[in-house]
Amino acid sequence: MPRRIVAMAQNQSYWASIEADVQSYLEKAIPIRSPESVFEPMQHLTFAAPRTTASALCVAACELVSGDRSRAMAAASAVHLMHAAAYIHEHLPLTDRPRPRPKPKPTIQHKYNPNIELLTGDGIIPFGLELLARSMDLAQNNQDRVLRVIIEMSRASGSQGVVDGQYQELGTDHDVEYVCKKKEGELHACGAACGAILAGGTEEEIERLRKFGVYAGTVRGLMVARNNRPGIALEDKIEKLKGLALKELECFQGNMIAELIAGLVHDEPSLLVAAER
Repeated sequence: MPRRIVAMAQNQSYWASIEADVQSYLEKAIPIRSPESVFEPMQHLTFAAPRTTASALCVAACELVSGDRSRAMAAASAVHLMHAAAYIHEHLPLTDRPRPRPKPKPTIQHKYNPNIELLTGDGIIPFGLELLARSMDLAQNNQDRVLRVIIEMSRASGSQGVVDGQYQELGTDHDVEYVCKKKEGELHACGAACGAILAGGTEEEIERLRKFGVYAGTVRGLMVARNNRPGIALEDKIEKLKGLALKELECFQGNMIAELIAGLVHDEPSLLVAAER
């Protein structure tokens, strides 16, 4: 038991350091400036959304394949912005929904009218892509990698990823695993793959981390669903996906960061960065 406690403490410390760096990067990228009517709600809503482990995984994947953390900061921040935009759109303060959609806490503190929150969510997405474009560095010759990352994020946040999950979730009898895969799995897969791409990882490393991300993200989504809806039997699915996720990390065996990344499928979402949406 003491050994497990030490491992958990190391795990939490590692993720906390990444989260602090991502938050610092975002604070510098989104200061309140003119026009205040645009940037004040953008800053508020960016940080009002709960954290996602997908952005931290982006940085961890970069470091896993021997990349410097700074290479992944713009991408990790963009991943959080994609997540925040989706969260904003799901939690608009509307009174005319076709049916109630109870959501787990935390929820956004609504300081603005629905139209402002809707448009701000729309504006956050291209701003995330702008952060990536600005991270191009001729000295590092990373233009092709950044372009590839922009494509990855556009797919993950669009109709093939998060938006698909949101649409399917509107159905009364939606497939919980499919929704979690699209909303959490695709975002984590994107984060992991983008971190490896920016670090100059091999195609095998990129694809293994992408697969780990989709499995790990789905697991974390299912954990949240299990906690919020106790009547659903999800244990077998969670355990199966955990095994598949850990198998993708076998090629990194012996790497301390790989062991920390593996913690994403072992720990409850509340023990690391909040993953609820």
